[in-house]
Amino acid sequence: MKDIFPNERQLWIEMENAAREEFELGGYCEIKTPVFEDTRLFVRSIGETTDIVEKEMYTFGDTAESTITLRPENTAPVMRAYLEYELYKTKKFQKFYYIGPMFRRERPQAGRLRQFHQMGIEAIGSYEPLLDVETIKIATRVYDRLELSGYEVKINSIGCEKCRPGFRNVLKEELVKYKDELCELCKVRLDRNVFRVLDCKQKKCKEACKNISTIEEHICKDCHGHFNIVKSALKDIELEFELDPHLVRGLDYYTKTVYEITHPSMGARDTICAGGRYDNLISDIGGPPTGAVGFAAGMEASMIAIVNTRKKGPKRKPDTLHFAPDVYIVSIGTETRNYCFKLLNELRQSGVSVDMDYECRSPKAQMRMANKLKSKFTIVIGSDELEKGVIKLKDMQTGEENDAEDTDKIIQIVKLNK
Repeated sequence: MKDIFPNERQLWIEMENAAREEFELGGYCEIKTPVFEDTRLFVRSIGETTDIVEKEMYTFGDTAESTITLRPENTAPVMRAYLEYELYKTKKFQKFYYIGPMFRRERPQAGRLRQFHQMGIEAIGSYEPLLDVETIKIATRVYDRLELSGYEVKINSIGCEKCRPGFRNVLKEELVKYKDELCELCKVRLDRNVFRVLDCKQKKCKEACKNISTIEEHICKDCHGHFNIVKSALKDIELEFELDPHLVRGLDYYTKTVYEITHPSMGARDTICAGGRYDNLISDIGGPPTGAVGFAAGMEASMIAIVNTRKKGPKRKPDTLHFAPDVYIVSIGTETRNYCFKLLNELRQSGVSVDMDYECRSPKAQMRMANKLKSKFTIVIGSDELEKGVIKLKDMQTGEENDAEDTDKIIQIVKLNK
Protein backbone atom coordinates (compact mmCIF):
# COMPACT_ATOMS: atom_id res chain seq x y z
CA MET A 1 0.00 0.00 0.00
CA LYS A 2 1.10 3.59 -0.44
CA ASP A 3 0.95 6.77 1.59
CA ILE A 4 0.13 9.93 -0.34
CA PHE A 5 2.25 12.81 0.96
CA PRO A 6 1.68 16.56 0.50
CA ASN A 7 4.44 16.87 -2.11
CA GLU A 8 2.53 14.39 -4.31
CA ARG A 9 -0.81 16.06 -3.94
CA GLN A 10 -0.55 18.37 -6.97
CA LEU A 11 -0.94 15.55 -9.47
CA TRP A 12 -3.43 13.72 -7.24
CA ILE A 13 -5.72 16.77 -7.02
CA GLU A 14 -5.13 17.54 -10.69
CA MET A 15 -6.35 14.08 -11.63
CA GLU A 16 -9.41 14.27 -9.39
CA ASN A 17 -10.33 17.72 -10.69
CA ALA A 18 -9.92 16.68 -14.33
CA ALA A 19 -12.06 13.59 -13.76
CA ARG A 20 -14.82 15.40 -11.86
CA GLU A 21 -15.05 18.18 -14.44
CA GLU A 22 -15.20 15.81 -17.41
CA PHE A 23 -17.59 13.39 -15.69
CA GLU A 24 -19.98 16.14 -14.68
CA LEU A 25 -19.70 17.75 -18.12
CA GLY A 26 -21.05 14.44 -19.46
CA GLY A 27 -23.98 14.42 -17.03
CA TYR A 28 -22.57 11.95 -14.49
CA CYS A 29 -23.32 12.50 -10.78
CA GLU A 30 -21.10 11.32 -7.93
CA ILE A 31 -22.04 8.26 -5.91
CA LYS A 32 -20.22 6.97 -2.83
CA THR A 33 -20.62 3.32 -1.87
CA PRO A 34 -19.29 1.57 1.27
CA VAL A 35 -15.78 0.14 1.07
CA PHE A 36 -17.10 -3.34 1.87
CA GLU A 37 -20.06 -5.41 0.67
CA ASP A 38 -21.57 -8.82 1.20
CA THR A 39 -19.10 -11.27 -0.36
CA ARG A 40 -21.84 -12.87 -2.44
CA LEU A 41 -22.22 -9.68 -4.49
CA PHE A 42 -18.70 -10.02 -5.92
CA VAL A 43 -18.89 -13.80 -6.37
CA ARG A 44 -22.11 -13.47 -8.38
CA SER A 45 -21.04 -10.46 -10.41
CA ILE A 46 -17.31 -10.88 -11.02
CA GLY A 47 -17.38 -14.69 -11.31
CA GLU A 48 -16.30 -17.58 -9.10
CA THR A 49 -13.43 -18.63 -11.38
CA THR A 50 -11.87 -15.19 -11.86
CA ASP A 51 -8.49 -14.36 -10.36
CA ILE A 52 -10.09 -11.61 -8.28
CA VAL A 53 -12.57 -13.90 -6.52
CA GLU A 54 -10.25 -16.91 -6.27
CA LYS A 55 -7.07 -15.18 -5.07
CA GLU A 56 -7.30 -11.44 -4.58
CA MET A 57 -10.27 -10.51 -2.38
CA TYR A 58 -9.95 -9.46 1.26
CA THR A 59 -12.80 -11.34 2.89
CA PHE A 60 -13.72 -11.36 6.58
CA GLY A 61 -16.24 -13.07 8.81
CA ASP A 62 -19.24 -10.87 9.58
CA THR A 63 -21.68 -13.21 11.27
CA ALA A 64 -21.86 -16.99 11.62
CA GLU A 65 -23.74 -17.13 8.32
CA SER A 66 -22.06 -14.44 6.22
CA THR A 67 -18.82 -12.76 5.21
CA ILE A 68 -17.95 -9.30 3.96
CA THR A 69 -15.36 -8.30 1.37
CA LEU A 70 -13.42 -5.09 0.85
CA ARG A 71 -14.50 -3.94 -2.60
CA PRO A 72 -12.04 -5.07 -5.31
CA GLU A 73 -13.88 -2.88 -7.83
CA ASN A 74 -16.84 -0.52 -7.73
CA THR A 75 -19.13 -1.44 -10.62
CA ALA A 76 -20.93 -4.21 -8.72
CA PRO A 77 -21.51 -1.98 -5.63
CA VAL A 78 -22.97 0.79 -7.82
CA MET A 79 -25.28 -1.73 -9.49
CA ARG A 80 -26.25 -3.07 -6.06
CA ALA A 81 -27.18 0.46 -4.93
CA TYR A 82 -29.17 1.06 -8.14
CA LEU A 83 -31.07 -2.16 -7.51
CA GLU A 84 -31.44 -1.97 -3.72
CA TYR A 85 -32.99 1.50 -3.81
CA GLU A 86 -35.08 0.65 -6.91
CA LEU A 87 -33.77 3.65 -8.83
CA TYR A 88 -35.04 2.10 -12.05
CA LYS A 89 -38.61 2.75 -10.86
CA THR A 90 -38.16 6.51 -10.67
CA LYS A 91 -35.69 7.07 -13.51
CA LYS A 92 -34.42 4.06 -15.38
CA PHE A 93 -31.52 5.78 -17.11
CA GLN A 94 -28.94 7.00 -14.60
CA LYS A 95 -25.35 8.20 -14.85
CA PHE A 96 -22.94 7.90 -11.91
CA TYR A 97 -19.26 8.48 -11.25
CA TYR A 98 -17.01 7.58 -8.35
CA ILE A 99 -13.50 8.20 -7.06
CA GLY A 100 -12.17 6.09 -4.23
CA PRO A 101 -10.07 3.23 -2.83
CA MET A 102 -10.33 -0.44 -3.89
CA PHE A 103 -8.59 -3.47 -2.41
CA ARG A 104 -6.98 -6.55 -3.98
CA ARG A 105 -4.42 -9.00 -2.65
CA GLU A 106 -2.15 -8.56 -5.68
CA ARG A 107 1.59 -8.96 -5.98
CA PRO A 108 2.72 -5.35 -5.52
CA GLN A 109 4.40 -3.76 -8.52
CA ALA A 110 4.45 -0.43 -10.31
CA GLY A 111 0.94 0.97 -10.32
CA ARG A 112 -0.52 -2.22 -8.76
CA LEU A 113 -1.13 -1.98 -5.05
CA ARG A 114 -3.20 -3.80 -2.46
CA GLN A 115 -5.04 -0.60 -1.68
CA PHE A 116 -5.38 1.37 -4.90
CA HIS A 117 -7.70 4.07 -6.20
CA GLN A 118 -10.02 4.14 -9.15
CA MET A 119 -12.07 6.84 -10.82
CA GLY A 120 -14.85 5.60 -13.05
CA ILE A 121 -18.29 6.09 -14.55
CA GLU A 122 -21.38 3.90 -14.90
CA ALA A 123 -24.19 4.63 -17.39
CA ILE A 124 -27.16 2.43 -16.44
CA GLY A 125 -30.43 1.79 -18.25
CA SER A 126 -29.58 1.79 -21.97
CA TYR A 127 -28.37 -0.67 -24.61
CA GLU A 128 -27.40 2.16 -27.00
CA PRO A 129 -23.96 1.47 -28.59
CA LEU A 130 -23.28 5.22 -28.82
CA LEU A 131 -23.16 5.20 -25.03
CA ASP A 132 -20.16 2.83 -25.27
CA VAL A 133 -18.44 5.46 -27.39
CA GLU A 134 -19.36 8.24 -24.97
CA THR A 135 -17.64 6.46 -22.09
CA ILE A 136 -14.49 5.86 -24.15
CA LYS A 137 -14.40 9.49 -25.23
CA ILE A 138 -14.83 10.76 -21.67
CA ALA A 139 -11.90 8.61 -20.52
CA THR A 140 -9.68 10.04 -23.27
CA ARG A 141 -10.83 13.59 -22.49
CA VAL A 142 -9.64 13.14 -18.90
CA TYR A 143 -6.23 11.98 -20.10
CA ASP A 144 -6.04 14.75 -22.69
CA ARG A 145 -6.79 17.31 -20.00
CA LEU A 146 -3.94 15.83 -17.97
CA GLU A 147 -1.65 16.15 -21.01
CA LEU A 148 -0.97 12.43 -21.15
CA SER A 149 0.46 11.65 -24.57
CA GLY A 150 1.16 8.26 -26.13
CA TYR A 151 -1.81 6.33 -24.75
CA GLU A 152 -3.59 3.81 -26.98
CA VAL A 153 -7.26 2.84 -27.08
CA LYS A 154 -7.92 -0.86 -27.79
CA ILE A 155 -11.39 -2.26 -28.38
CA ASN A 156 -13.05 -5.61 -29.02
CA SER A 157 -16.43 -7.31 -28.86
CA ILE A 158 -16.69 -10.40 -26.67
CA GLY A 159 -20.21 -11.28 -27.77
CA CYS A 160 -23.24 -11.99 -25.62
CA GLU A 161 -24.87 -14.94 -23.84
CA LYS A 162 -26.16 -16.20 -27.21
CA CYS A 163 -22.83 -16.41 -29.04
CA ARG A 164 -20.21 -16.70 -26.30
CA PRO A 165 -20.91 -20.39 -25.49
CA GLY A 166 -20.16 -21.40 -29.08
CA PHE A 167 -16.92 -19.47 -29.13
CA ARG A 168 -16.00 -20.89 -25.72
CA ASN A 169 -16.09 -24.39 -27.23
CA VAL A 170 -14.06 -23.32 -30.27
CA LEU A 171 -11.50 -21.60 -28.05
CA LYS A 172 -11.07 -24.63 -25.85
CA GLU A 173 -10.63 -26.99 -28.82
CA GLU A 174 -7.96 -24.76 -30.35
CA LEU A 175 -6.07 -24.02 -27.12
CA VAL A 176 -5.89 -27.67 -26.09
CA LYS A 177 -3.41 -28.11 -28.94
CA TYR A 178 -1.07 -25.69 -27.15
CA LYS A 179 -1.69 -26.98 -23.64
CA ASP A 180 1.94 -27.98 -23.05
CA GLU A 181 3.05 -24.44 -23.94
CA LEU A 182 0.69 -22.70 -21.52
CA CYS A 183 1.56 -21.58 -18.00
CA GLU A 184 0.35 -23.76 -15.14
CA LEU A 185 -2.51 -21.41 -14.29
CA CYS A 186 -3.79 -21.32 -17.87
CA LYS A 187 -3.76 -25.11 -18.03
CA VAL A 188 -6.33 -25.01 -15.23
CA ARG A 189 -8.22 -22.19 -16.92
CA LEU A 190 -8.76 -24.36 -20.00
CA ASP A 191 -11.43 -26.27 -18.11
CA ARG A 192 -12.62 -23.71 -15.59
CA ASN A 193 -12.72 -20.42 -17.53
CA VAL A 194 -11.05 -20.58 -20.92
CA PHE A 195 -11.55 -16.87 -21.69
CA ARG A 196 -9.07 -16.04 -18.92
CA VAL A 197 -6.30 -17.58 -21.07
CA LEU A 198 -6.72 -14.68 -23.49
CA ASP A 199 -6.12 -12.27 -20.60
CA CYS A 200 -2.88 -13.92 -19.43
CA LYS A 201 0.24 -11.72 -19.45
CA GLN A 202 2.70 -14.63 -19.67
CA LYS A 203 4.71 -14.44 -22.88
CA LYS A 204 4.23 -18.10 -23.84
CA CYS A 205 0.47 -17.87 -23.37
CA LYS A 206 0.27 -14.69 -25.43
CA GLU A 207 2.23 -16.43 -28.21
CA ALA A 208 -0.18 -19.39 -28.19
CA CYS A 209 -3.20 -17.08 -28.42
CA LYS A 210 -1.86 -15.52 -31.61
CA ASN A 211 -2.62 -18.75 -33.47
CA ILE A 212 -6.29 -19.16 -32.51
CA SER A 213 -9.56 -17.88 -33.95
CA THR A 214 -10.88 -14.46 -32.97
CA ILE A 215 -14.26 -13.97 -31.38
CA GLU A 216 -15.36 -11.55 -34.08
CA GLU A 217 -15.56 -14.54 -36.42
CA HIS A 218 -18.12 -16.16 -34.10
CA ILE A 219 -20.28 -13.39 -32.60
CA CYS A 220 -23.97 -13.19 -33.52
CA LYS A 221 -25.66 -10.71 -35.85
CA ASP A 222 -26.81 -8.43 -33.01
CA CYS A 223 -23.30 -8.21 -31.55
CA HIS A 224 -21.84 -7.54 -35.00
CA GLY A 225 -24.31 -4.72 -35.55
CA HIS A 226 -23.63 -3.22 -32.13
CA PHE A 227 -19.85 -3.34 -32.62
CA ASN A 228 -20.05 -1.84 -36.12
CA ILE A 229 -21.92 1.17 -34.73
CA VAL A 230 -19.26 1.59 -32.02
CA LYS A 231 -16.41 1.47 -34.56
CA SER A 232 -18.18 3.82 -36.95
CA ALA A 233 -18.97 6.37 -34.23
CA LEU A 234 -15.36 6.32 -32.98
CA LYS A 235 -14.23 7.14 -36.52
CA ASP A 236 -16.87 9.88 -36.82
CA ILE A 237 -15.48 11.69 -33.78
CA GLU A 238 -11.90 11.00 -34.97
CA LEU A 239 -10.91 9.01 -31.90
CA GLU A 240 -8.05 6.72 -32.87
CA PHE A 241 -8.36 3.10 -31.76
CA GLU A 242 -6.86 -0.30 -32.37
CA LEU A 243 -8.88 -3.49 -32.83
CA ASP A 244 -7.56 -6.14 -30.44
CA PRO A 245 -9.33 -9.42 -31.28
CA HIS A 246 -8.01 -11.15 -28.15
CA LEU A 247 -8.93 -8.42 -25.70
CA VAL A 248 -11.11 -9.69 -22.86
CA ARG A 249 -11.69 -8.36 -19.38
CA GLY A 250 -10.82 -10.11 -16.13
CA LEU A 251 -14.40 -9.96 -14.85
CA ASP A 252 -17.18 -12.27 -16.03
CA TYR A 253 -19.96 -9.69 -16.21
CA TYR A 254 -18.77 -8.05 -19.44
CA THR A 255 -20.70 -8.46 -22.72
CA LYS A 256 -20.31 -7.04 -26.22
CA THR A 257 -17.98 -4.00 -26.23
CA VAL A 258 -14.83 -4.12 -24.10
CA TYR A 259 -11.96 -1.65 -24.21
CA GLU A 260 -8.68 -0.73 -22.58
CA ILE A 261 -6.50 2.35 -22.58
CA THR A 262 -2.84 1.40 -22.35
CA HIS A 263 0.42 3.28 -22.06
CA PRO A 264 3.82 1.93 -23.21
CA SER A 265 5.69 3.37 -20.22
CA MET A 266 3.94 0.88 -17.92
CA GLY A 267 5.72 -2.22 -19.24
CA ALA A 268 3.97 -5.60 -19.57
CA ARG A 269 0.99 -4.57 -17.42
CA ASP A 270 0.29 -1.46 -19.43
CA THR A 271 -3.45 -0.97 -18.85
CA ILE A 272 -4.32 2.28 -17.09
CA CYS A 273 -8.06 2.32 -17.80
CA ALA A 274 -10.52 -0.41 -18.79
CA GLY A 275 -14.22 -0.82 -19.30
CA GLY A 276 -17.02 -2.06 -21.46
CA ARG A 277 -20.63 -3.11 -21.48
CA TYR A 278 -22.28 -5.30 -18.81
CA ASP A 279 -25.89 -5.74 -19.87
CA ASN A 280 -26.51 -8.80 -17.68
CA LEU A 281 -24.97 -7.62 -14.41
CA ILE A 282 -28.10 -6.22 -12.79
CA SER A 283 -30.17 -9.25 -13.74
CA ASP A 284 -27.38 -11.52 -12.46
CA ILE A 285 -27.71 -9.95 -9.00
CA GLY A 286 -31.50 -10.15 -8.96
CA GLY A 287 -32.76 -7.12 -10.87
CA PRO A 288 -34.59 -6.59 -14.17
CA PRO A 289 -32.74 -6.80 -17.51
CA THR A 290 -30.86 -3.50 -17.74
CA GLY A 291 -28.21 -2.32 -20.17
CA ALA A 292 -25.11 -0.70 -18.66
CA VAL A 293 -21.64 0.45 -19.67
CA GLY A 294 -18.72 2.17 -17.99
CA PHE A 295 -15.03 2.18 -17.15
CA ALA A 296 -12.60 2.38 -14.25
CA ALA A 297 -9.24 4.15 -14.45
CA GLY A 298 -6.45 3.15 -12.07
CA MET A 299 -5.23 6.36 -10.49
CA GLU A 300 -1.82 5.14 -9.34
CA ALA A 301 -1.07 3.56 -12.73
CA SER A 302 -2.31 6.65 -14.55
CA MET A 303 -0.15 8.88 -12.37
CA ILE A 304 2.96 6.87 -13.22
CA ALA A 305 2.20 7.18 -16.93
CA ILE A 306 1.61 10.93 -16.60
CA VAL A 307 4.84 11.47 -14.66
CA ASN A 308 6.79 9.42 -17.22
CA THR A 309 5.32 11.48 -20.06
CA ARG A 310 5.97 14.82 -18.41
CA LYS A 311 9.62 13.94 -17.75
CA LYS A 312 10.14 13.66 -21.50
CA GLY A 313 8.02 16.66 -22.45
CA PRO A 314 8.46 20.42 -21.96
CA LYS A 315 8.62 21.74 -18.41
CA ARG A 316 5.24 22.54 -16.94
CA LYS A 317 4.21 25.65 -15.07
CA PRO A 318 5.09 25.89 -11.38
CA ASP A 319 2.95 24.08 -8.84
CA THR A 320 -0.13 26.32 -8.65
CA LEU A 321 -1.72 24.01 -6.10
CA HIS A 322 1.07 24.54 -3.57
CA PHE A 323 -0.23 26.36 -0.50
CA ALA A 324 0.54 30.06 -0.95
CA PRO A 325 -1.19 32.00 1.83
CA ASP A 326 -2.61 35.44 1.29
CA VAL A 327 -0.86 36.57 4.47
CA TYR A 328 2.00 35.27 6.58
CA ILE A 329 2.21 36.72 10.09
CA VAL A 330 5.68 37.38 11.49
CA SER A 331 5.82 37.67 15.26
CA ILE A 332 8.73 39.45 16.96
CA GLY A 333 9.13 38.40 20.57
CA THR A 334 7.22 35.84 22.58
CA GLU A 335 4.81 38.44 23.99
CA THR A 336 3.29 39.00 20.54
CA ARG A 337 2.52 35.38 19.68
CA ASN A 338 -0.91 35.19 21.34
CA TYR A 339 -1.97 38.40 19.60
CA CYS A 340 -0.71 37.06 16.25
CA PHE A 341 -2.66 33.87 16.73
CA LYS A 342 -5.85 35.84 17.54
CA LEU A 343 -5.29 37.98 14.44
CA LEU A 344 -4.73 34.87 12.31
CA ASN A 345 -8.10 33.45 13.33
CA GLU A 346 -9.92 36.74 12.73
CA LEU A 347 -8.52 36.91 9.19
CA ARG A 348 -9.36 33.27 8.46
CA GLN A 349 -12.91 33.88 9.70
CA SER A 350 -13.20 36.51 6.95
CA GLY A 351 -12.01 34.17 4.19
CA VAL A 352 -8.34 35.22 4.10
CA SER A 353 -5.82 32.37 4.00
CA VAL A 354 -3.22 32.95 6.71
CA ASP A 355 -0.32 31.13 8.30
CA MET A 356 2.22 31.91 10.98
CA ASP A 357 5.33 30.47 12.59
CA TYR A 358 4.84 27.68 15.14
CA GLU A 359 8.54 26.86 15.62
CA CYS A 360 9.64 29.97 17.50
CA ARG A 361 12.04 30.96 14.71
CA SER A 362 13.76 34.31 14.39
CA PRO A 363 12.02 37.14 12.49
CA LYS A 364 14.50 36.71 9.60
CA ALA A 365 13.72 32.98 9.40
CA GLN A 366 10.02 33.78 9.44
CA MET A 367 10.43 36.21 6.54
CA ARG A 368 12.35 33.56 4.61
CA MET A 369 9.44 31.18 5.16
CA ALA A 370 6.98 33.81 3.91
CA ASN A 371 9.08 34.10 0.73
CA LYS A 372 9.34 30.34 0.36
CA LEU A 373 5.57 29.96 0.65
CA LYS A 374 5.12 32.79 -1.88
CA SER A 375 2.85 34.65 0.50
CA LYS A 376 1.30 37.74 -1.10
CA PHE A 377 1.52 39.80 2.08
CA THR A 378 3.23 39.70 5.45
CA ILE A 379 2.07 41.18 8.71
CA VAL A 380 4.87 42.03 11.13
CA ILE A 381 3.90 42.36 14.77
CA GLY A 382 6.50 43.46 17.31
CA SER A 383 6.24 45.13 20.69
CA ASP A 384 5.94 48.59 19.05
CA GLU A 385 3.00 47.52 16.89
CA LEU A 386 1.40 45.82 19.86
CA GLU A 387 1.77 48.94 22.01
CA LYS A 388 0.47 51.32 19.33
CA GLY A 389 -2.38 48.98 18.33
CA VAL A 390 -1.44 49.00 14.63
CA ILE A 391 -1.04 46.21 12.10
CA LYS A 392 1.80 46.60 9.58
CA LEU A 393 0.92 44.96 6.23
CA LYS A 394 3.65 44.56 3.60
CA ASP A 395 3.08 43.70 -0.06
CA MET A 396 5.75 41.08 -0.83
CA GLN A 397 5.81 41.95 -4.54
CA THR A 398 6.03 45.76 -4.41
CA GLY A 399 7.45 46.28 -0.91
CA GLU A 400 4.65 48.77 -0.18
CA GLU A 401 3.64 48.97 3.49
CA ASN A 402 0.33 49.94 5.06
CA ASP A 403 -0.52 50.52 8.69
CA ALA A 404 -4.00 49.61 9.83
CA GLU A 405 -5.69 49.96 13.18
CA ASP A 406 -8.17 47.12 12.65
CA THR A 407 -8.53 43.94 10.59
CA ASP A 408 -11.24 45.36 8.31
CA LYS A 409 -8.71 47.46 6.38
CA ILE A 410 -6.34 44.48 6.14
CA ILE A 411 -9.12 42.29 4.78
CA GLN A 412 -10.10 44.97 2.25
CA ILE A 413 -6.54 45.38 0.94
CA VAL A 414 -5.87 41.64 0.72
CA LYS A 415 -9.15 40.84 -1.05
CA LEU A 416 -8.63 43.67 -3.54
CA ASN A 417 -5.29 42.13 -4.49
CA LYS A 418 -6.44 38.50 -4.78
